[in-house]
This record gives sequence, structure tokens and C-alpha cells, in this order.
Amino acid sequence: MDSNLSRARFSRLHCGMLAIILKWTMRYRPEHKTEVHQKIVRDASRRIRTEGLNGAGVAAVMRDTGLTHGGFYKHFRSKDELLLESVREAFREIEGNLAHVAEGLHSEAAWKAIVKAYLSLEYCDHVERGCPLTALAPELARVDKRTRGQIFTELVKYKDRMLPFMPGRRTADKDRAFFSIFSTMVGAIEIARLLPEPAMREKVLTSARDFLLHSF
Repeated sequence: MDSNLSRARFSRLHCGMLAIILKWTMRYRPEHKTEVHQKIVRDASRRIRTEGLNGAGVAAVMRDTGLTHGGFYKHFRSKDELLLESVREAFREIEGNLAHVAEGLHSEAAWKAIVKAYLSLEYCDHVERGCPLTALAPELARVDKRTRGQIFTELVKYKDRMLPFMPGRRTADKDRAFFSIFSTMVGAIEIARLLPEPAMREKVLTSARDFLLHSF
């Protein structure tokens, strides 16, 4: 009798321990870490465009994602790694948004759609969702040589993604058009964001937009 009781108690204890082990081993889905990593990068990308490169502070980013400061090093080897991934994410986001408005349109309509979207008041007023060049160019120009080289690689990818939509028959023509159009747009957004009133910002954006739309 006692032997049977002991075996029953051991069986219950064994099942309880298994339940605890399974609870901890199955606490997160296999893709959980990847999803958290992507959220950290996405949040940091928005933060640096709003606050500058120093906005991607480890403590601030961890607070945004609800993780502890120590959890940072489970995802990134250093703050510089997070910073670079955040900038890459910013380029990917604007590339995707601009390509979305241009895809399916013929060449002339495509680049004009990009200009209209980029030089819109809504885009101007939401720096956290915008082009990293308008938010970070002066700071990016002052980073160390190695990081600047990596940022240059992202800029080339940006250009290559936009090039098919640019005006011009030859690749060289499209290349020149990209730099002319985007340099004008980046400068217009930077100036517009300095102005206090929406009507003043809209005036700058409209002037740049009309200039570009009638220049190619």
C-alpha cells in the first residue's frame, strides 16, 4: 500500500517537473528572438530619425521595447551594430514606400509620383518615417571612416532601387537624374522642417516640387 502511494506521489512530482520544464522551454516560439530583434531595429530606426544618432541609446531603445538593458547584448554585439542596422532599416523603409507609389506606372509617371510623395507635407511632418538623408545626413557625414563606408553602401542600394523609376533613356541619364532629383528633395525637406508654420513649409515643398516636375 505504502509502496503504491509512494509511486503515485513520485509520478505526480515527475509530471509536475515535466510541466515546469516544458513551460520554460516552450515559453517562446522559435521565431520569437527574430521578431524581438526586428522590433528593436524598427523602433531604433524611428528614434534615430527623430532624435539623431544619439537617440539610439541602449537604455532608451530597451525601454521602448520593454526589455532590460542587459537583454540588449543578446541581440547586438555593440551600440554601433544597432546603429548601423537602424540606418539600414531606415533606408529599406523609404525605398519600399517610394517604390510602392511608383511600381506599375510608366517611366514618366513613376518618377513624378516619387517626387510628389517625397515632397508632401505629410512626409515632411513625420521625420520618424522619412528618408534618413533628410534626418541624418550631416551626422552621417561625421561618423568614422569604416561606418561611413557602410553607410555609402546603403546609399548605393537606395540609388539602385530608385534608378529604374528615374527619367532618362540611358543608365547614365537616370543616374544623373537621381542625384539631381534627390539632392533637391532632401534640401527642400530640410529647409521646410526649419519653418514653424505648415503654410510656410508647404510653400517650400510646392516650389521644389513644381521645379522638378518641369525640369525633366
